[in-house]
Order: sequence, then C-alpha cells, then structure tokens
Amino acid sequence: MLTIFLAGTLLLGHAVSARWQSSLAHVSFAASVFANAGFSRNVSSCPGYKLSSLHETNTGLTAQLSLAGPACNAFGHDIVDLTLEVTYDTQTRLHVSIYDSANSQFTIPSSVIQLSQGLDDPALKGKSDLVFNYEPSPFAFWITRRSVPEAQPLFDTRVSSLPSTPIPPFLPDDNSTALDGFPLVFEDQYLQLTSALPRGANIYGLGEVIASSGFRRDVGADGGSGTIQTMWTRDFADPVDENTYGSHPIYMEHRYDETTKRAQSHGVFLFSSAGSDTFLLTPPSSSVSLVQYRAIGGTLDFYFFSGPSPQKVIEQYGELIGLPAWQPYWSFGFHLCRWGYASVNETKAQVEAMHAAGIPLETMWNDIDMYHAWRDFTTDPANFSAAEMKAFTEELASKDQHYIPIVDAAIAHTVNDTDIYDPYSRGVELDVWMKNPDGSEYIGLVRPGYTVFPDWFAEHATDYWTEALRNWTQLGVEFSGIWLDQNEVSSSCIGSCGTGANFSNVSMSFLLPGEPGDLITDYPEGYNSSIWGPSGNVTINGTLTYNNNETFTALSKRGIGAGKQKGVDLNSPPYAIHNGYGYLATHTVATNATHAGGYVELDVHNMWGMMEEKATHLALLAIQPGKRPFIISRSTFPSAGHWGGHWLGDNYSKWAFMRYSIQGVLQFQLFQIPMVGADTCGFNGNTDEELCNRWMQLGAFMPFYRNHNIRGAIPQEPYRWDSVAKASRTAMEIRYGMLPYWYTLFANASMYGSPPVRALFYEFPDEPELFGVDTQYLIGRDILITPVLTPNASAVDGIFPGRGRTIWRDWYTHSVVNATAGAKTTLDAPLGHINVHIRDGSALLLHAQPGYTTTETRTSPYSLLVSQAAGGYAFGTTYIDDGETVPPTPHMTLTFKACKGALAIAAAGDYEMGQRLETITMLGVGNKPPREVRLNGIKVDNWEFDEGVERLVVKQLGIDLNMGSTLTWS
Repeated sequence: MLTIFLAGTLLLGHAVSARWQSSLAHVSFAASVFANAGFSRNVSSCPGYKLSSLHETNTGLTAQLSLAGPACNAFGHDIVDLTLEVTYDTQTRLHVSIYDSANSQFTIPSSVIQLSQGLDDPALKGKSDLVFNYEPSPFAFWITRRSVPEAQPLFDTRVSSLPSTPIPPFLPDDNSTALDGFPLVFEDQYLQLTSALPRGANIYGLGEVIASSGFRRDVGADGGSGTIQTMWTRDFADPVDENTYGSHPIYMEHRYDETTKRAQSHGVFLFSSAGSDTFLLTPPSSSVSLVQYRAIGGTLDFYFFSGPSPQKVIEQYGELIGLPAWQPYWSFGFHLCRWGYASVNETKAQVEAMHAAGIPLETMWNDIDMYHAWRDFTTDPANFSAAEMKAFTEELASKDQHYIPIVDAAIAHTVNDTDIYDPYSRGVELDVWMKNPDGSEYIGLVRPGYTVFPDWFAEHATDYWTEALRNWTQLGVEFSGIWLDQNEVSSSCIGSCGTGANFSNVSMSFLLPGEPGDLITDYPEGYNSSIWGPSGNVTINGTLTYNNNETFTALSKRGIGAGKQKGVDLNSPPYAIHNGYGYLATHTVATNATHAGGYVELDVHNMWGMMEEKATHLALLAIQPGKRPFIISRSTFPSAGHWGGHWLGDNYSKWAFMRYSIQGVLQFQLFQIPMVGADTCGFNGNTDEELCNRWMQLGAFMPFYRNHNIRGAIPQEPYRWDSVAKASRTAMEIRYGMLPYWYTLFANASMYGSPPVRALFYEFPDEPELFGVDTQYLIGRDILITPVLTPNASAVDGIFPGRGRTIWRDWYTHSVVNATAGAKTTLDAPLGHINVHIRDGSALLLHAQPGYTTTETRTSPYSLLVSQAAGGYAFGTTYIDDGETVPPTPHMTLTFKACKGALAIAAAGDYEMGQRLETITMLGVGNKPPREVRLNGIKVDNWEFDEGVERLVVKQLGIDLNMGSTLTWS
C-alpha cells in the first residue's frame, strides 16, 4: 500500500545528496568520496583474464582465470585470481560460474535458496542441448545449441562478436551508459560481462518492471532507446521504466529464423542478489544488439536453459529455483479490500453489501486500519477489538468465506519502559533484529514511528515469526492467509535513525490520504471531475462524461561478501546503479546494516521480501498443519513463488495501468510466481464507472483477483455502480465455472512449472506478429482473452493466432470467429462485455452451476465443453483434489479425448469424485444432427443439436467420474 510520509522528519525524493552527511550512520559522506577517489571509472584499460589449469570433470570442467595485465581498478579493486566452473546439469540446463578463488565475494547460501542439483551424468557432456565454448586469452565464452552449432550463439562474450568501442552513451543525458570496452571485469565492487544478441532480439523478463515497451523489452533497435533494468528492490508506487518492488535477473529470448520460418526460445539466469544494472541496447550501425551486466558485488553465476519452447524455458527455470506453491482452491475466488475500512462494522458492511448485490465474495481483507497505533500483530481496541475480530472471522468461516489481514515489514520499537509490546520485546529476547555495524539495533522510521526489522538470517527469526502470527490468531484474528507489505524493505530514514532518537516522541504527524494536505483528486484518463463531479459515473443526466479531447499519459555457501571485505564502500559503491531513488539507502534500510553471520544489507537487500515470504509460509504450516498457506507479497526474488504469490503493487486508477497489468502478470509467469494480479480498478487515485467496469471483467480472468483502493478515494467496491455489478456478476460466473480449469493449470504449475497465463507466442511460436502482443493473452492453451483497454470504446481489435489454421469459437455463442489470418479482427465489445474465445482441440471440465463461494460452487455438478478441431480431435485433462491439503494428497486426474463421433473419459487416481458430470457440449460436430447418441453403449434421448454452430448438447447424463465412460454419436 502507499507509503505514508512523515511530517517533521526526513522527506524522501530523488535528490538526496545534500542530506547524506546528516543522515548516514557510522560513515561520513566525505570519507566515502575519499575512499572512491582512486578508481578510474573507465573499463577501457581493464586487461580481462586468461585461462589456465583447465581440468575436465565428470560433468564439465574447471579452470583458473588470472588477471591478464595490470589492474585497472575501474570501480573497485580487481580480483587477480578467479575460478571457472562449467557443469552440464541436465539435458537442458548448463551452469557457468565465475567466482573469486578466495571465496570472499557474496554468494547466496543454500539455506536461503536451495537450487536443484544436476544429474551428475558424464554423458551430458556429449549430448546436452547446450555446448560451452571458450577462448583462453583473453578469456571469453559462448554458448551454442548442439543441434545448430553454426548458428549465432545464444550467449557470446567474445570481443570479436561485439562492436568496436568506445561507444557513446546510449542515453544521451547519462554518461554512465557509455560503453568504453567489453573485457571481463571482476572487482570487489564491480563486475561486468557483455554478450552479443541478434539485432532487435525478442527479450522478455528482467524485472520487476512496468516497461513502456511492453512485455517485450526494448533492445534499442529500430527506433528504440534501449533498456536499463536495475535490480534493487524499492518501495515506490508502480513507476514506469524504473526498478520497483522485486528483483528477477532472468530473461528469455525468443529467436526467429527467417530462413526456416521457425523459432526457438532459451533462457539466461544470473543467480545473484547483488544490486546491478542490466543494459539492453543496440549501438549505432551495429549488426548486433547487446546485453551487458553491471553488478556491484557477488559473482557471475549463470544458468542457461535450452527450451526450445517458451513454456519449456519457464519450466526449466522452475525446476532449478523451486516450483510454485500449491494454492488452496478458495484463493481463486474474488477478494475485496480497501485502505479506509475504519472498523469491523464497516468491513462487515461490505460483506453484507456484496451478498445483497449477488456479487460473489470469497475473501475479505483489512489494511492497516485494523492495527492499534499502526503496530503489527495488534488490533485497534476501539474499532477492531479482538472479540469483534474473532466473531467476524468466525462468521465468515461459517459461510465458507475467508479473511486476510495485512502484515507490514517493520516492527514498532517500544517508546519507553512502560510500553508493553510483545512482538518487539520478544524479538529482543530471541535476538532477531537487524543491527548496525556496532551491534546496536538498526532503527527505521515507518508507519508506527521508530521501528526495527527482522533479520531473516538470525537463528530464531522463523520461530519468532511463527510465534507472533500464532499469538495474533489466538488473539482473535483468525486468518486464512497473510498479506505482506512494505517488504522491500521500506524505511523513511536514510541510514539508521537510532543515534539520538527519542523513542518516546510519538507526536510525529502522518499525512494520511484523503485528509487535508493529501486529498485524492486524480481520476482516470478522459474523466474531468471539475466538470462532472466526484461520482466517476459513465453518464450524468444522460450525457457521457468521457472527454474525447483529453490526452493520454503513459505512465552452497562460499564467501559472506562485503561484510568481511576490506576496502569496500558499503554505503556508496563506486559504480552507481540506476536506482530510481538515486542513493541506495533512500527509503530503505541502509546498505551497511548487518545480519547474522556477518552479512551486510548491500549484498542481501534484494532477498528480504522473499525471505519474509519463506518464513511466513513455514509459520503458517506450523500454525495450520497440513493446510496450504496462502500468501501475497509485494517484494519478490527468485524462488518467492515457491512460498506464495504477488500483487502488482500500488498501481493507479488509470487505463494505462489496466493495460500494464497484463505485462505484469506475464512477467511473473516467467518468474515462476504464477499467483499474481493487479489491484482491480486501481489503487492510487479515484477510479470511475467505465474503468472499473472493464477492469473488474479483466481481473476475473487473472490468477489473483482483488479489488483494493486507497484511503480517501471514492469507493470502488463492485456493487457501487449497477453496470459494474452486472459486469462483475457476468465475469465471475465464467470465472467460477472455469475453476476446474484454473485449478488444473495451477496444479501443473506446482508439479511441472508450466505457466497458467501465457503470451500468445508461447502457443504459436512461429508467428512473428505475436511476439510483441501484450494486450491479449491466453489462459492455458485454450482460452483467449481480448479485453477493452481504452475508454469510450464499444469495439476492440484482436489477433487470432494460428493464421487461419486454428478455429476459435466465441465463449458466449459458440460460433466460429471469422478472423483475418495473421492480422487484427474487430470484435464487438459493449460496456459490460469482455471477449473470451475457445481454441479448437480443447476439452474443458466446468462447474455447471457456479455458486456464491468456491465451496458452494464445488458442490454443483460438472459440465464438459469440447471444442473440436477440424478433424474432430480434442483433448483435455483436469486435476482434482480436496483443494486445501498440502500434497501428497489423494487426487484424481481426468482425461478427455475426442475424435469424430466419439468422446472417451478416463479417470486415474484415489480421490473420490462426489459430483457427477451432467452435461456435455460438443462443438464442431458438423452441420447435420446425429441419428443417435449413446453413453457407454446405451442410447440416450435427452440431447439437442444446433446446426448453425455445429453444437451437440447432451443433458442429464449423471456420469460417475470415478470411472471411465464413452459418449458416441453417429
């Protein structure tokens, strides 16, 4: 949620240099500048490395790399001796690690992220899909596909493959984007490696980011300006083209061969938590584009994935870092929240209003309004008393609904000896707080005032967190899941506030949204509140409120790193990564803060949110044994999806941000965090009726579906406008009917790493017109979503993949779309309608009678929708279990396979299917009615045929899904 700024204390912004001297703890700005004065800040004289002592291993090779000439000390001290390790992990994964031989640079401990081990198969050296190649002096390497050794390498660091230098800044007003040379640079505080890419390469990933270029990243070719993706997590409300909440140094390239007209994908992952810049650019007159890594610590620990399909790349990445957590069935229902529900009674009133409007509500949330004095693990005794909270959450549970509260990252420091706040004092007893270099508590400044922060490296941190959450639920906050916020981590002091802090001073005033000084006056593009007032209605007195003249705005452990290294500047590394706030300590914990084991924040900053998510997951398993934890976190890092999900942060009630939400969801499928979604209708600013109508429908076809907005903005619950309520009911009926399909996609994500939401080119990889599409997407392989993303529209243009070889049918009418092959087709899209289409060859098990909750929905009978291809073929599977038990658990896999005139159903598993399959709808059966229909050889008479859409509907079947069945028609 939105950061609260504190009056009377340090306000944050992009220009911070003037405040450094007075704010930094334990280091002066002058000393920092002096320490950096000896560095050349130019890599043109860096000698690179030469390879020696090569040794073949069972699964690869090792070698020594030695500095090939005088040290250049560009942005740190050159490390003379490096080790190279190359390992053929699996058929599709190659590991290339370059690290300092002394093992002093930071590497991520296996206790934090346990990567999957390779197969230890010597045969992989000769049959792996990927091949490691190298030059010894100066050392360079390149990665090729074994199947096409003469093709342009997938990754190529040879100087001969790169353009001549020096190259002027690719961002003209930023001299740091100049390219002075392409040697391998490995210094204690600066690492640089550059690879050639095909000119105009299709690159996806590298985040978290809202990219103005869309899901496909700008590599600076064909009029683009290039990309700087900074890896430094920060609390800032959804900036465009800047670093934000999460850090994910993985990209996928989708490479199209103009000669063969075929494409293949591969992935590149840098396993590092170091702050860094990744450049994507195309120098003038260059025949290649470039990817360049610039890191301020760590090692060069690369994993390459051979694909060759986009889905395979994503699955191979998941196999390495950990597959996504199993999600409870109820989590796919609709969630409602806002910052500003001032009491239990007001929160309860939303539950009642949603029910009165007939809009399904699965889970109710509360923001920080519920806290006492903004403190974690408390309730406000006046408005959210423990007794009232207990009664409310138990009432929700009795109606098969759920409750989720917020947990902020910072824990309040007690103000004096009489202040009793167990979450703080217990943390002191267990020694779980982050420290200053002198061993004192690191003090931040967040919502409760002065705070401390859990140190997830501390021995008892997870035990502490478990105890705090257990005590909270025993107090009366009987939650079903947890919402983790501000865990980048956020703090409003630059450096520790602890020196001279007056903890008893609680008089600092908060500027709260909606109050004088911070009124919420912004509206979506096209709505002018000065003319039409604050309602946000589509029409007022019969007149459209949309203003056509308004313009749009695009909005295994080795070294412990810098904590034990001499001559390292913890506060101002010589190379300044392009952090959106500038100075690294702005609005977060200072980089010299220390962790148990001797680690420092400079090295581990990007992992804080993921480590909190892991601790929360383990805590919920302990509190609710056997039940799947449900966690939504703002900050993420590789492997975070193994522990929970993510929402796309504090977005804006703007049409642009509804459009951005699609690229955000697609990014996080690649990052292996598939349970993701945006704040529907927007968080910051006021929404309006039209935007909320369209967004509530779009959100119904995203994995995580929550409406949430800021304090002081106009209410935006879906019942507030009749048109939004109607649109929401329509979309939710489809969503809840589709829950078996969603659930199966997520089971496949948890078992295999398959992405539930897919860019169009994932399924149609050889169609270049799809490579940049991110205004449409696929749910699985079978459902195409084409939303309206602009105001005042009654139609939408969409492309139908397959170039005419794929049949797409309308979800609502089942009619075949008359689409233009390889180009856009205009579709009707009146307000309240979202275009949904079914791919041929699909078989979807559905809930026939969606209910108000997912529990009620699961008690309804099933229906089956089969969309046959031209030859009659269709195939689908459905995974079913109890929806809440941590696997392994009894489950059933149903398989549906159709051919001309027949449908076969097979069942495999040990889960007892209680609901029957009552209705089967076959599309594409031809334009003549069948003479007869038989189920398991027995003639059935209750069927209907529509020759206009070639549809056969067979009803009242009562099929037992615990065993196989066959439906035939002739």
